[in-house]
Amino acid sequence: MSIIHESLDWKQADDDVHVATRDGEFAGFVEFDGTAHLVRDNHGTELGSFGTLADARRALEGGARPDGHPLRLRLRRRIRRARA
Repeated sequence: MSIIHESLDWKQADDDVHVATRDGEFAGFVEFDGTAHLVRDNHGTELGSFGTLADARRALEGGARPDGHPLRLRLRRRIRRARA
């Protein structure tokens, strides 16, 4: 089973920050720290560090890690509150 991702829309928010949206919803961002492009998803989870902006964008769009292996999305368990 393959997952089809809609393409991301990119905007430059600052000299060193590029923000991605998908269907108008925040999808993540790329920040340049002076040496590498750091990618974070829509939850702020670090996805990796890349040598070029193009590689960093591809990582968020297609789920590739810096080593070329696909990212595995981690499902977060819903936290349940204890009942009184």
